[in-house]
Amino acid sequence: MKYSNPQIPEGINTSKQHPLKEFFMLTAGVLGLIVAAVLLLGFFADKLAHHIPFEVEQRIASKELLAESDPGPMQGYLEALTEQIVKAQSLPEEMTITVHYVDDDTVNAFATLGGHVYMFRGLLEKLPNENALVMVLAHEIAHVKHRHPIRSLGRGVVIGLALSMLSGTMGDKMADQIVSNTGLVTSLTFSRDQERESDKTALKTLMALYGNVVGADQLFEVLQEAEGAMKLPEFFSTHPLSEKRIQHIHAFGRELAHSTTEAQATPLPLDFPDWLNLAADDQGHE
Repeated sequence: MKYSNPQIPEGINTSKQHPLKEFFMLTAGVLGLIVAAVLLLGFFADKLAHHIPFEVEQRIASKELLAESDPGPMQGYLEALTEQIVKAQSLPEEMTITVHYVDDDTVNAFATLGGHVYMFRGLLEKLPNENALVMVLAHEIAHVKHRHPIRSLGRGVVIGLALSMLSGTMGDKMADQIVSNTGLVTSLTFSRDQERESDKTALKTLMALYGNVVGADQLFEVLQEAEGAMKLPEFFSTHPLSEKRIQHIHAFGRELAHSTTEAQATPLPLDFPDWLNLAADDQGHE
């Protein structure tokens, strides 16, 4: 038997693909795993947080949120509307809502832990009628009803810890930024789902209280006009207003109000402008 020593071809252990292509493929695979892990963690955190008793949520609410609002006609009006909305949405007895009128020109409204809902003068000044006001207030109360604040907190804490561990392990500023942005996209996806759920509940509330959904259209017309201003309203930072979302609202509104004709909106109280200016006038005389 003869033995030979064949010459090994050059490049036998070298990939024919460009090294950068392999790098990008590996990077894409890692990012895909990160997205999948974040989505999975967020899903389970969201489901578990939903079952936390509301009294626990009230206890962990910031002490700053527990301060009572200054009494006044606007505060009383918002409280009266809140009571009607709570009944229309059939909130559990233990799920109390505390509405706060904030005398600030910020165009915003939001709900937070423990059933606290904040309505800013800047947004109230732009609303054309009571229906539009109830749409905003009902939307924020719906967030509380569906436990969105505690679910967002639980999801945010879990995702934040996971991303911190990942970015800390990778130890690179660029990787840090990529991982953080990946988590941000995931969070925004959940946020849009929550907004759509609250939109639907608010539309049903309008229908129950007024027999129409006129305020929804007018509210978002106001917000779209404000969006075109130099300063983007704070409302948009936590309430993404996309054309697709508006289309969903219009479609669901038509489905609810299919049997209604030309509906008339309920006007705001005649003293409403005076109530808006009352606190500012009081501050000016101090």
